[in-house]
Amino acid sequence: MSAKKYQKYLPNKLIRNTIFITTLLLGLNIMPVKAVEQYNRLLKIGIIQRFGTKPTDKIIIKATPGDRLTLRFKTPAGEETLTTEKVELKIKMKPLEKPLLKERLILSSHRSYENAEEDAQLWKNKGIEVEVAQPGRWNVWAKRKVYKTPLLRRWLLESIQANSNTNVYLDLEPIKQRPTAYWNMNGYTYHRHELHITAGKNEIIINNQFNQDIAIPEERRYAGSLKLQPNAYGTYTLVNNVPIETYIRGVVPHELGAWPPKASLEAQSILARTYALRNLHRFVADNYELCADTHCQVYKGLDVYPETDAAVAATRGKVLTYEDELIDAVYFAVSGGVTADFNDLWNGTERPYLRPVVDAANNIWDLSTNSLASEQNFRRFMSLQKGFNEDGWIEFRWREVVSLPGIVGYLKSYFRQKKSPFVQLETIKKVEVTERSLAGRVLKMTVETDRGIVELNKDEVQNAFWVPWSTLFYLDPIYKPDQTLWGYAFVGGGFGHGVGFSQKGSINLAELGWSSDRILSFYFPGTEVQPLSELVTFGQK
Repeated sequence: MSAKKYQKYLPNKLIRNTIFITTLLLGLNIMPVKAVEQYNRLLKIGIIQRFGTKPTDKIIIKATPGDRLTLRFKTPAGEETLTTEKVELKIKMKPLEKPLLKERLILSSHRSYENAEEDAQLWKNKGIEVEVAQPGRWNVWAKRKVYKTPLLRRWLLESIQANSNTNVYLDLEPIKQRPTAYWNMNGYTYHRHELHITAGKNEIIINNQFNQDIAIPEERRYAGSLKLQPNAYGTYTLVNNVPIETYIRGVVPHELGAWPPKASLEAQSILARTYALRNLHRFVADNYELCADTHCQVYKGLDVYPETDAAVAATRGKVLTYEDELIDAVYFAVSGGVTADFNDLWNGTERPYLRPVVDAANNIWDLSTNSLASEQNFRRFMSLQKGFNEDGWIEFRWREVVSLPGIVGYLKSYFRQKKSPFVQLETIKKVEVTERSLAGRVLKMTVETDRGIVELNKDEVQNAFWVPWSTLFYLDPIYKPDQTLWGYAFVGGGFGHGVGFSQKGSINLAELGWSSDRILSFYFPGTEVQPLSELVTFGQK
């Protein structure tokens, strides 16, 4: 009988884990090192997304000194291999013989992956096959492989609209030319949609000139291999295939920095590993697993530091679990004094370990008797400046002022992204917070416009207004000398979504002498740090 099958007969987790480890040591199962190493799999990280959006896009890929690159690609006769010290990937816009009309049936659009994922599940429960994509905002699409003809897409659209859902629409994109990746070598020009790149020393340098807004192109080293491949939007993604422990080394210093105390860096390392393993399904539509920016975790290859490398090594193979399942290991910069419930920002099944926590080492505020859903309590809480884990940071308390025309501009941009008829609005009469959570987060806002009343919910509030650094804020109207409304001051605290782990808060707790396990338990009540093993479930929720 395997160790996993013994679980139901064991009295508690401590005994269960002890027997499991003993069983491994006796050779009746895999050895402890293998229990970790089997999960040090290769991740597929989209380090450059949508390459080919502009004809000027270029990526320079180089071998490290003394090494060479190996390029593999398919040909009509099979596969060809080239070796070189450097290759420049460029884009050529090839005209099509006949213009194409690309259609996508958009079922919903979201600021965050979490809400897109939840909405996708709701559509699946109705019997509609869907996929989550990220052409800009996170979208839920009718699955292209299922609804692959114009007739099927229009039939589905009409069926949904017949049930009073008017937010679903067909996104029509006429295409007259198609970006094609190419490179020049040995007097030849190679046009290929896929390219595998490896190096003898297993390190590759990328000089990214893809983002033309960067004055000085970034040059970074990446371990593992690269693959240029098509994505779901008619462009390309450059994917880094890298072992998870190497990947974590490239995340921690760029999410938290290299200077915080050891316990804080170790906590971040455990969360980054947990987050990666739980979120491998994010980019199924594009045939890779994670991105390299804040929509996933910031990853910059082998730009690493001794302090963060030591924290990653000290926590090797460790993850954060709740009832033996990987948690939603979400984190942010600054809470503003209180963390948020999962459902304060996102829809879906409640996570028992993602609930409001007053972000202070000592008892400053009792949420059970002084709910921040009360506007009076909330404003009193926001007037507090000292005693919190994050006080002293510029993001802890802030005030942003915006005029009515400024708000109109933000909203029009937001509605343009969502293909909403409210994009036609011209004036605003009133903006109001109409509902708060126990933790003070804005759950609902209403905006009275010349086109009607708009309701904004949860994390969409930040997307619509741009100026608030978080959803932990209140509004103060600002009047002109003639007492007509000029605009609003957004007065708030925190930076980021506020759910889970406060990076800046963890620094203070580590400086107080807290261990990484204790810090994680503080921000994720009821969770446990565990080594990866057969006991850990790789669930999605």
